[in-house]
Amino acid sequence: MGNTDLSARIDDLFARPPSEGISLALVIQQGGQVIAERYGTQPANELQSALQITADSTMISWSMAKSITHAAVGIAVSDGLVDVEAQAPVPEWADTPKESITMLDLLEMRSGLSFVEDYVDDSVSNCIEMLFGDSGPSHAAYAAALPLLHAPGTEWSYSSGTTNIITRVLGDVLIGASGGAPERRKEVMQTFLRDRLFGPVGMDSAQPKFDSAGDFVGSSYVYATARDFAQFGELYRHDGITDLGRGERILPEGWLDHARHKSAHDDSGGADYGRHWWMWPDLPGELHCSGHEGQYTCVIPDSELVLVHLGKTPAPVAAGLAARLRGMMQLF
Repeated sequence: MGNTDLSARIDDLFARPPSEGISLALVIQQGGQVIAERYGTQPANELQSALQITADSTMISWSMAKSITHAAVGIAVSDGLVDVEAQAPVPEWADTPKESITMLDLLEMRSGLSFVEDYVDDSVSNCIEMLFGDSGPSHAAYAAALPLLHAPGTEWSYSSGTTNIITRVLGDVLIGASGGAPERRKEVMQTFLRDRLFGPVGMDSAQPKFDSAGDFVGSSYVYATARDFAQFGELYRHDGITDLGRGERILPEGWLDHARHKSAHDDSGGADYGRHWWMWPDLPGELHCSGHEGQYTCVIPDSELVLVHLGKTPAPVAAGLAARLRGMMQLF
């Protein structure tokens, strides 16, 4: 791979006209070492002046947080607290057709529950209503109460509500009960994420956010630096070992392949869906976290490669950004 080719592609990425999106951070690591890094400027708006992004800037994950939720589930599996093949322990589903929904159905976005994942039209979006509307204190309770449209495990439908059901289950198993004081639930999950995931991985900047019921909003809200998102990618590059050869295993052996087990193909974006991770079919072995407006953490274990992109790219031109990033990775 020529450094000149990569540098030219990075220059081209950051020189995009605003109509094609804005890149705010790019970190590329190979073999655990940073080989390319670039930061941009967040444009001024009515609330703040222009902001130069740096290596110390924390930025929102959006749906990259879903892949972090997959890691949290893996730790709980290692602890014997969660069985992904078992029915999801959701109290309000007892003695209803929903009780057959498994944790794996939730991880594969095959719950069968109704959920409109739209980021623009708040009149038809369960996602906007859940995250920003008057949906009640618990994102999970809101999502769990939606109608069952399909038999569990039969139809794929991407849903942020599904992920927040998972994170409430994690909160329940960690404290040993459903419900309880929001402050207690938040404290227990914060400690779990810090001590069992972010700390061992080296994500010192990571800041998870919580709903009013005290549950981790694992669908959308982790703030971290680009380099720390790359550290999360390294965890999966090493199949759950924090520092290959010297570190500790914090995810079950094989959790990398668990993540990239194909459960669906999304025609609109051209990517395959695994279990809270995505895969690009033209990059064999690749998997990536993907978030609204062009947030990516991409991992190709065979190439020892991790790529992080953060910025603001509108959905209508998202395919162009994805093609640029895939083109960079194809150089390796």
